[in-house]
Amino acid sequence: QVPLVESGGELVQPGGSLRLSCAASGFSFSQYAMSWYRQAPGNERELVATITRSGANTNYADSVKGRFAISRDNAKSTVSLQMNSLKPEDTAVYICYARGTTTATRGMEYWGKGTLVTVSS
Repeated sequence: QVPLVESGGELVQPGGSLRLSCAASGFSFSQYAMSWYRQAPGNERELVATITRSGANTNYADSVKGRFAISRDNAKSTVSLQMNSLKPEDTAVYICYARGTTTATRGMEYWGKGTLVTVSS
């Protein structure tokens, strides 16, 4: 069973929107902070957005602030990334990441395999 499975990546034109989803299974989702990373060819992996266990707090990379929004549904064990006003430089594989943040889960983490987003005309 794969703990994190991303979906929603595709080819989109500059200025367009896309919504990525990550489905979690096999672990206590609500005990994990969730993040989206991205990695473009030849580049290092970059943290895009993070959301706390309850969803009350979020953080974003400066490059996506005001354009991207991360959200989660603990009842469905999913985390999403709404991406608006997409730019060619947003092209990357987007990867879902879970980090345990409770006493029971601290030190535990999971990575998804990623979904490809291509922004091009």
